[in-house]
Amino acid sequence: MNFGLVMFPTDYAIGPAELGRAAEEHGFESLWFPEHTHIPASRRTPWPGGADLPQDYWHTLDPFLALGAAAAVTSRLRLGFGVCLVIERDPITTAKEVASLDHLSGGRVLFGVGGGWNLEEMANHGTDPAARWKLLRERVEAMKAIWTQDDAEYHGQLVDFDALWSWPKPVQKPHPPVIIGGNGPRSLERVVSYGDGWMPIVGRGAADLGDRISELRRLAEAAGRDPGIPVTLWGARPEPEAIERALEWGVERAIFVLPAAGREEVLPRVERFAELARKYGSG
Repeated sequence: MNFGLVMFPTDYAIGPAELGRAAEEHGFESLWFPEHTHIPASRRTPWPGGADLPQDYWHTLDPFLALGAAAAVTSRLRLGFGVCLVIERDPITTAKEVASLDHLSGGRVLFGVGGGWNLEEMANHGTDPAARWKLLRERVEAMKAIWTQDDAEYHGQLVDFDALWSWPKPVQKPHPPVIIGGNGPRSLERVVSYGDGWMPIVGRGAADLGDRISELRRLAEAAGRDPGIPVTLWGARPEPEAIERALEWGVERAIFVLPAAGREEVLPRVERFAELARKYGSG
């Protein structure tokens, strides 16, 4: 099993470059950063994680810049989006950014994507919350076309463009893995339809993860896909029993959560998590 770290890279936390260097030095396979462009002050949409939304959500840095900083001081560490809110981004521009990061890092991007939960946030970007899953699919499909075709075009109901040229192409072929985040009832269908992996959030409606992973394998096989679609656990519990259970399920990657805090608080946790990761075979 591979092990990674995830943290909201905020303006008051340890810098992404220092964290990236520490993650690689301690043998972690990947470092993941979430995305929120902003949080509407109305706070009407309830946070799925609990009652009070942590301030990390509206202090987080842009993930492309944060991952770029980590990429510049590392050589092996994989660079994960946990997740990129594609429904709030132009797909042509985002395809360029993903390909550029993959090019500059030597092919280390793990492109986690999701449909988001904050309805006001996505509405501020002009996205109809009711149509966000259809929009996510079309934007992902459009980006895959840009990454893999010299004369790329896409014609959907919500995303539509004629043939265009866009370089660089990603180092990874055919493109960086698109990992679908989310625990919703239709998440597995989305993974099988247009994803290269699944990333559920542990503890957020995922008590039956073992059963759902088995269901994912059945759905993939029924669709004519390899049933071994990789599963990444976002927010894995750093406990031997939890890791052993994930190994039994065939999970590819466990990601431990770090607090958005200074180096004095974060680096000791990196060391503790690394001890557990070494026990179960990181990398």
